[in-house]
Amino acid sequence: MRVAFVLGTTSGGTGRHVRMLAEGLVRRGHQVAVIGPRSVEEQFSYGRAGARFAAVAVSDRPHPANDLRTVLAIRRLTWDADVVHAHGLRAGALAALGKRGGASAVLGKRGGASAVLGRRGGARLVVTLHNALTTGGFVGRVYGVLERIVARRADHVLVVSPDLGAGMARLGARDVRTAVVPAPGLRPAARTPGQVRDELGAGDRPVLLTIARLAQQKGLETLLDVAAGPWPSGQPLFVVAGDGPLRGVLQSRIQAENLPVVLLGNRDDVPDLLGAAVALVMPSRWEGQPLTLREALMSGTPAIASDVGGIPEILGDAGILVPPGDVEALRRAVQALIVPGAAETLAAAAARRGREMPGEDDAVESVLAVYGGQDPKDD
Repeated sequence: MRVAFVLGTTSGGTGRHVRMLAEGLVRRGHQVAVIGPRSVEEQFSYGRAGARFAAVAVSDRPHPANDLRTVLAIRRLTWDADVVHAHGLRAGALAALGKRGGASAVLGKRGGASAVLGRRGGARLVVTLHNALTTGGFVGRVYGVLERIVARRADHVLVVSPDLGAGMARLGARDVRTAVVPAPGLRPAARTPGQVRDELGAGDRPVLLTIARLAQQKGLETLLDVAAGPWPSGQPLFVVAGDGPLRGVLQSRIQAENLPVVLLGNRDDVPDLLGAAVALVMPSRWEGQPLTLREALMSGTPAIASDVGGIPEILGDAGILVPPGDVEALRRAVQALIVPGAAETLAAAAARRGREMPGEDDAVESVLAVYGGQDPKDD
């Protein structure tokens, strides 16, 4: 089978997910091409996974002239594909607009012979939606149009949360299924919890860990509101790993109000941080199937998280769900969990949930079933 992935600019989970699928398909003998901005190849090295890469600008904002060029390029590069699998709403809509017609394209050579993606005539179009829009206005209206394009033209829509699936079904999508998004295996911690706590300057305070891009979707202003207290039973230390556009605003408030919050920036020692934390805290406005939550569960770390998107299905009984943006509910959940011994039962549940998480083979077999048109009731 000849599969062409289409994706836009990404620095995180979407890019890693496509890399994982590409590797799994190549390992099973399928021919794979990846189409997207040059930056994603530089970061995720799809060529090293055995896929052919074609650089095409898929921006994260509408631009009529550029979008037309992108649609024509996708049409040309995927004319002979058996399956076109786009990731993200923008990439999905552009791939849908380029679904029919066009000229065949050679994406590279292997062993001296031209390697052309698949058959003439229209490929099966699969679109995976990884995120929901959490802002309105003009951008919200534009993305509403893109949703309708995907719902009407995609053969299959894969979603990372039930709310995304319900929205696509309302718009008339013909086949909506749950995407299987595994977390990579978590490496062992390199340091003891005590060593990490010493580095953080935690002292006797319980550590609450947040791993997030410092952006609007993650609801970090709610975390700072919670950190401001009051804390009648002792103040915890809130630690945030990650970077992003809101770092300056968040840091200014932390300093102005002397909040017990430390912004660590991007880190490569997540297992160490999870080992030192009482719980992972996710105050997000929306999440699909967050890899950080899966990693926490695999490490046996419970979570306090917003009751949004795909979080409830992943978390199960291994943590506490709170309404998004509800400062008092989040504070009460933290206070309940930092009482000595309170987190032990949830930690056991987290470890069990972690063992139940799907793996990479499950994800690859799942998309192959979709590519082959297998009815989900037959899975």
